[in-house]
Amino acid sequence: MKAAFLVGRETYEVRDAPEPVPPEDGLVLAVEACGVCGSDLRRWREGPPEGASSLEGLPGIIAGHEIGGTVVAVGSAVRDYAVGDRLAIAPDIHCGTCWYCRRGLYNLCDELHFLGITPGYPGGFAERLALTREVLDLGIVHRIPEGLSGLHAALAEPLSSVLACHAKAGTDVADTVAIMGAGPIGCLHAVVAKLRGARVIISQRSEVRLALARRFEPDVALGLTGEPFVRRIRELTGGRGADLVVVANGVASAVVDAVQAVRKGGRVVLFGGLPKADPRVMIDANRIHYGDIELAGAFSYHPTMHALALDLLQRGVIPADRLITHVFPLDGIAEAFGAAASGAGLKVVITP
Repeated sequence: MKAAFLVGRETYEVRDAPEPVPPEDGLVLAVEACGVCGSDLRRWREGPPEGASSLEGLPGIIAGHEIGGTVVAVGSAVRDYAVGDRLAIAPDIHCGTCWYCRRGLYNLCDELHFLGITPGYPGGFAERLALTREVLDLGIVHRIPEGLSGLHAALAEPLSSVLACHAKAGTDVADTVAIMGAGPIGCLHAVVAKLRGARVIISQRSEVRLALARRFEPDVALGLTGEPFVRRIRELTGGRGADLVVVANGVASAVVDAVQAVRKGGRVVLFGGLPKADPRVMIDANRIHYGDIELAGAFSYHPTMHALALDLLQRGVIPADRLITHVFPLDGIAEAFGAAASGAGLKVVITP
């Protein structure tokens, strides 16, 4: 089969790889679609860790963790899946036994592994992918609802994170939500916040991205950054600030601005991770203290959110076609990452 290996900084190689064999208690999935995530982009820019390998004897990582596909082979002991089943796969594989797992906090598992990220766990930038019983039982695997394409099913993974974020934040009809970043994740935040009845303000430095974000009908689209962003949010909220600010980018200064743009008693959610080499931010701790502001992180989700995401996509509640702007074959993975990095579109999907 063909697979795309990340072998260096901004360098993918599409190579022949061994045909996956279904484990006795596992299966093989033919990958219909696999989305390019912001974390995939960061890893593409940085290159794989030295010596990292997804398949024994083959250097480089097979990334990709927003997966939709069809079962093409099952192991002899498998009874819960059959050839022809269509599955959506998310990356998280929890241990099931640690303190967090025993409390249903699977996203915080002490032994969390990720398809397409953790060495030895190949992802979806390949024609086919073997799923072990560990993935089937402790990962996030759901059947694709009838009538939902594999292309759209691949959106369930990023949508799950956004749904979990707003469930945790308690976004509702009384809220003004300011979203910092109008990439595919920022646009999903706009869609979900509006579904929950909130007034949505979305901001982005790139006018191209901001124009694309307008197709999701935010109440206000701001092309301002830095201190003007804070001033405009206050102008749009009667001087108070937003009820909820979601930092949906990987820019440290956005975190600083978010704390200034939220109202007293409001919530700030850090949704986008910062570069691992420089993750520190100087924020006004007194504003958080005296303003009784909640500052929270948002990482991953409970598996039930993945099932909910698939249902919303199948019902057409989420405008998938507006979000996916670029589709590439596996041989075009270099162009796909170039398109994703350029910011010229929103969601980029590979169709192996």
